[in-house]
Amino acid sequence: MSPTFFFVAGEASGDLHGAKLIQALKNLCPEARFLGHGGDHMAQEGMEMKEHVDSLAIMGFAEVIKHLPYFRQLLQNTIALLNENRPDRVILIDYPGFNLRLAKKIRPLGIPITYFILPQVWAWKEKRVHLLRDYVDQALCIFPFEEQWFRERGVEAMFVGHPFTEHEPPTMDHDTFCQRHSLQKTKPLLALFPGSRQQEVDRHWPVFLKAVTLLQDRQEDLQVVVGKAPHVTLTPLPVTIHVEQDTPRLALQHATAALVASGTATLEAAVFGTPLVVCYRLNPLSWFLVKRITKVPFASMVNLIANRQVVPEYLQGEMTPAHLAKAVEPLLHETPERDTMLTAFKEVRKALGEPGVYERAAQAILQRVGL
Repeated sequence: MSPTFFFVAGEASGDLHGAKLIQALKNLCPEARFLGHGGDHMAQEGMEMKEHVDSLAIMGFAEVIKHLPYFRQLLQNTIALLNENRPDRVILIDYPGFNLRLAKKIRPLGIPITYFILPQVWAWKEKRVHLLRDYVDQALCIFPFEEQWFRERGVEAMFVGHPFTEHEPPTMDHDTFCQRHSLQKTKPLLALFPGSRQQEVDRHWPVFLKAVTLLQDRQEDLQVVVGKAPHVTLTPLPVTIHVEQDTPRLALQHATAALVASGTATLEAAVFGTPLVVCYRLNPLSWFLVKRITKVPFASMVNLIANRQVVPEYLQGEMTPAHLAKAVEPLLHETPERDTMLTAFKEVRKALGEPGVYERAAQAILQRVGL
C-alpha cells in the first residue's frame, strides 16, 4: 500500500514540525506520498508544495481581516485539491484559525483527519473544542495535561511527547560562545528575550533596559546578552549588551539566568536548565479581553505543566523594572531560589516525555491507515 498524506502547516514552526513528521513517516513507510501546504523544510523532505507558508503566516487581527478573501479562496482550493487527490489522511499542524475551519469543510468528503499540535482551547476559546470532537478523528497532543483534558470533552487525544525533548546538544560550547561575544566565562550572564514580534519588543524592551540598569548598579560584573529574533529592531541598544542574532537560543543555553517574554522560549529555558523570570505586556484593550476569556491560572507553560508557580510571572502592570530586577537577581548566583527552580525544571522535563515524538506520532498515524 502507498498511502497519500495531505499536510497543512501555516507557520514557520509548523513547517519544521511537519518536516520531521514527514521524515518519520518516510522511515516507516518509504512509499508514502506527501502533498499540501507548508514550507521549505517540508519541501526538502519531499512534500509536493501547493501553498507556501510565506503566504499563510499572517498575524494580527487587522491583517487577518484584510486577507479574508484570500483565506476563503484557499479553503475552496484546498477542498478541490483533496477531491482531486483523495488522500488517505489529512494531517493538520497547529494553525487553528484556518485548520479548524478546514476540518469542518473536509467532513463531507469522508477523508479522516489527524491533528498534530492541538489548538490551546484549554486556555481560551474553549467552545472550539467541539470542532475537534466532531471533525477530527485523531488528536495528537504535545503537553502532558492535554490528553486527559481533551478526552474528558470527547476528543480522542493521545499524548506523544513534546518536540523539545528532541533538542540536540548546543551547537556551540560555552567557551566558544563567550569568545564569540567577548564575554568572561567566570562572570554571571543574563539573557534577555523581549519577544519575537516588533510590537512585543516595543512594549518590553524599555522595561528590560531599566531592569538591567538596576541590576548593573548592584552588580558591576554582570554581563548581558539579548537573543534577538529576526526582523525586529532593538532601540536603543547599549554597547554593553551583546547580541546573539544568528542562533538566539544559544543565548538561552549559555546564560546564567534570563528575563523572557511569555512564549515558547519560557519552556525552552526550562529544558535547557536556565532559571528565568517570565513577563509580558499587552495594550490595555487586549489585556482587558484576555483577562475575560483566559481560563488558565498561569501565563508560562512551565507553570502550567508543573501545575504550580515554578517561575515568577510579572504581567501587565506588574511588569516593572524593579520587580524584574528583584526577581532575577538571586537566580544569577548559587542561591536557594535558583536551586529550587532547577529542581522543579527536572520535573517539568520529565513530564514532557521521552525523545521519539515524531516517531510515535508517525506510528499512530500509520496505524490509522492500516499499516
